[in-house]
Amino acid sequence: MWTDYLPALFLAWSIQWMGVISPGPSVMLILGVATQHGRSASVVTAFGIACGSVILASATVMGITALLSDWAHAMTVLRWVGAAYLFWLAYKSLKTAWRNPPLPAPSGAVQRPVRTALTGFILQVSNPKAIGFWLAIAAVGGIGDAPASVIALFIFGALFNSFVGHGAYAMVLSSPPLRRGYARARRWIDGALGSLFFLAGLRLALSR
Repeated sequence: MWTDYLPALFLAWSIQWMGVISPGPSVMLILGVATQHGRSASVVTAFGIACGSVILASATVMGITALLSDWAHAMTVLRWVGAAYLFWLAYKSLKTAWRNPPLPAPSGAVQRPVRTALTGFILQVSNPKAIGFWLAIAAVGGIGDAPASVIALFIFGALFNSFVGHGAYAMVLSSPPLRRGYARARRWIDGALGSLFFLAGLRLALSR
């Protein structure tokens, strides 16, 4: 019965929640989007991150994450892709800090929603922190041989957990008080975000 898999499901989801609630590159991205573009854009970014979690959950079910951990060349390529993306985010934040353009007013409509969601998606699937937590889930096991209905529930739960967790960050970080504080110290905050993205990319590029 599918209920036999509930302990393994809850264990896997609890590990995922640890990754969601602990700040990392995804939360830094949401902070940047929330403060610069408002709530709607940050929620769309959180949805893109959640879609990336679906890919990682599916890879875990298929055993791909475990294979990647043993395939040095694949992990090296993934590490460099993630580092390059973090460097690109650092460039964007530092450019904004240097130019210090006017802060756009929050809008209910999201400009280029697909591109906004894709930014979160790409960061998540190349995020070494997220991959590390999914490798921990793969090490726990107990899902890959489950019936299709249990696997579907596992993947849906991963989507739900990621969107709720990152969406909560998006709601809090896009609140009016935080946006007003960001407007007063925008150059310093963008500079700090750019530096953090750069350091995260450098750490990833130099890691082994």
